Amino acid sequence: MQTQNPFLDEMAKLSTAAMGLAQAAGEEAKAAFRAQADRMVAELDLIRRDDFDALKAEVASLRAEVEALRAAAPAASKAQKAAKPAGKGPKTGGVA
Repeated sequence: MQTQNPFLDEMAKLSTAAMGLAQAAGEEAKAAFRAQADRMVAELDLIRRDDFDALKAEVASLRAEVEALRAAAPAASKAQKAAKPAGKGPKTGGVA
């Protein structure tokens, strides 16, 4: 058997309203925190992860290219020295 008790009905309505208010306050706090975090990230001038990964891959590629050029430089230097005629120095343009 169910009884109608106005006090219990009002308490149920009040607790339902309080839960709704608490949920709304939680959403508002979350939005404020997100806005503050976005503002801080903008001030720190941070980059996104995918941009960082792309730049990291580009730097690795350039490092490999530099190493290949460094390895080829001594051989090119030897070939250049072998191609110069022996006994002739660099031209000075007639200035002694």
